[in-house]
Amino acid sequence: MNARIQVKHLLPAWETFRNATNIAPILDAEHYQRMVSMLEALLDEAGSNESHPAMGLVDIVGDLIEDYETEHHSLPEVTGVQALRFLMEQHGLKQTDLCEIGSQGVVSEILTGKRDLNVRQIRALSERFGVSPAIFV
Repeated sequence: MNARIQVKHLLPAWETFRNATNIAPILDAEHYQRMVSMLEALLDEAGSNESHPAMGLVDIVGDLIEDYETEHHSLPEVTGVQALRFLMEQHGLKQTDLCEIGSQGVVSEILTGKRDLNVRQIRALSERFGVSPAIFV
């Protein structure tokens, strides 16, 4: 790749992309909902393929959502595992109740930090609990 970026050539592509996706810092609740929907669609597209090209956009959109949530929904800073533990407690769930993300052993490894949540598991948890996938990223 050319070490020098030709901004004048990049800007038309950026404008086309931005107009098609509306990916930008989130300023209001309506835009936030569109970005959450986009994140869910990107996760659907990527499936369980961690090397899917959409994963770069998952990171960007997830960061935009996180920035907005941090500014507008002042929740304590928690990891995806901490959020999962909280949701399990709130719903009275045991490790064996989360079969959609794996066996009890897999759930245990996730909760102890020995294993990270993958895209499929994040999508399943998001759907189960009705929360943004960004909570688990």
